[in-house]
Amino acid sequence: MIQTENLTKVFQTEEVETTALNEVNFNVKKGEFVAIMGPSGCGKSTLLNIVGLLDNPSSGSYMFDGVDVSRMREKDRTQLRKGNIGFVFQSFNLIDELTVFENVEMPLIYLKMKASERKERVEKILERMKISHRRKHFPRQLSGGQQQRVAIARAVAANPGLILADEPTGNLDSNNGLEVMNLLSELNEEGTTIVMVTHSQHDADFAHRIINLFDGQIITEKHNR
Repeated sequence: MIQTENLTKVFQTEEVETTALNEVNFNVKKGEFVAIMGPSGCGKSTLLNIVGLLDNPSSGSYMFDGVDVSRMREKDRTQLRKGNIGFVFQSFNLIDELTVFENVEMPLIYLKMKASERKERVEKILERMKISHRRKHFPRQLSGGQQQRVAIARAVAANPGLILADEPTGNLDSNNGLEVMNLLSELNEEGTTIVMVTHSQHDADFAHRIINLFDGQIITEKHNR
């Protein structure tokens, strides 16, 4: 599903040039659960942004489902991202002015799904995430664990083949964090590919493989199962 070759990302200001990724070769098979670890500033989130088609590399190639997206235009990246990739962030990234139902429904509106189909799908997802009783509430009325369940519901609403999670338990206590990781693990067992950035060894142990980055390069790789 994901294949990069010599992927490099350089950020440049007028005075400073910073290499965030340095010739990274990173591959993920369909149905895998891969965790990316490493110290702050090592390039984890930069790699996730490129994999998620939120940014382009400075050099190197990136194949997503057999399509070379390395130099794809923003409009084309956005179109490819909409129906194929779901995102889960540490900060939940929900829209405060929208209800739980409306937040989860948003990606389906972008896909121009019929209203009746949207309603049916959102209701099923909220039920599965055990948050349906909060469908009319706003994010500010939810606990952190509930907000992250809504975020996961939104991420899977369009039935994407890939979910990218950036520190998904970073703002949660241990009980809510475990619940979120169990949800991600269930989705993976059903065939969804997951790539997760984390500082937590406990969370990383849910993955099939753990990739360690340092100074923009992969230094170790460990198979859990």
